[in-house]
Amino acid sequence: MILTLGLHPSAIDYTRHPGLDEVALTARIAAGEAAVRAAGFDIVSCQVPADPAAAETLIRERVATHPIGGAMIGAGLRTAPEHTLLFERAINVLTTLVPGVVLCFNTSPETTIDALRRCTASPRRPG
Repeated sequence: MILTLGLHPSAIDYTRHPGLDEVALTARIAAGEAAVRAAGFDIVSCQVPADPAAAETLIRERVATHPIGGAMIGAGLRTAPEHTLLFERAINVLTTLVPGVVLCFNTSPETTIDALRRCTASPRRPG
């Protein structure tokens, strides 16, 4: 199973993304997840808040209830400078909870499927 980890759409500063809002992003994420599942990937979604401690708690809950072999980390979580601590904490908790976890990264909800294909093509393919 692959964890898809990203910022919850309510945690994003949309002033940096003209023409995008929470409703539109939520729809794009849902469409991306539907395409991923239709392609046969077994995923569990984890949309985290901007607070690192709350995000860590949510990640720990998801990993405790799902056998994670890989994690796709969304661009919104890792590209905004104000979320650097959140990104570090997410990576550190994932690699601690799931030693050897295979990581991959998307650039948008629409590129999640490409990231997962790279992730599962890895010699350390997630389970």
